[in-house]
Amino acid sequence: MYIFIATAAPAALIVLWGIMLYNRFVRFRAMIEEAWSGIDVHLKQRHDLVPNLVATVRGYADHENQTLTAVTEARSRCMTAGGPQEAAVAESFLGQALGNLFALSESYPQLKADAGFRQLQEQLASLEDNIQNARRYYNGTVRQMNVAVDSFPSNIIAGIFKFSRADYFELEDAAQRAVPAVQF
Repeated sequence: MYIFIATAAPAALIVLWGIMLYNRFVRFRAMIEEAWSGIDVHLKQRHDLVPNLVATVRGYADHENQTLTAVTEARSRCMTAGGPQEAAVAESFLGQALGNLFALSESYPQLKADAGFRQLQEQLASLEDNIQNARRYYNGTVRQMNVAVDSFPSNIIAGIFKFSRADYFELEDAAQRAVPAVQF
C-alpha cells in the first residue's frame, strides 16, 4: 500500500503540473488573441479615417493624385494583411503615406486651416497613441508565451500539445517606426 502511494503521489503531481502548464499556454494563447483583437479594432478605426482624410485633401489639392493614390493603396494593403508580421509591414507603409499626406498640407494653408482636416488629424494622433499602447500589450503577451514555449521544462508540454512561438507586431526598419507626422 505504501509503495503504491509512494509511486502514485509523484505521478499525480507530474500530471497536475502538466495540466497547470497546459492551462497556462491556453491562457497565453487567449490573451494573444484578445490583444491582437484590440490592435485590430484600432487599426480598423485608422483605416476608416483614411478615406475622410483623402477626401478632405482632395478638395483642396486635387492635382496631388500620386500622394492620394499612395495613401489609398497603402490602406487597401493594410486591410488585406494576414498576421501580425504582414500587418506591421503594411501599416508602416500606410504610416509613411499618411506622413506624406500631412506634409502636403503644409503647401496648402487653406487645408491646414480647415477645421475638419484638423479634427481628422487629432483623431489620427489619438488613434496612433491607442495603437502604440495596444501593440505594447500584445508584444508583452507574446513575450510571455514565447518565454514559456522556450523555457525548460514548460517546453516539453508546449512540444507535446503543439504550442508554438507567436509573432511580435513590430516594424523592422527604423524609418518605418516613425509615427506619421501630425502637425497642427
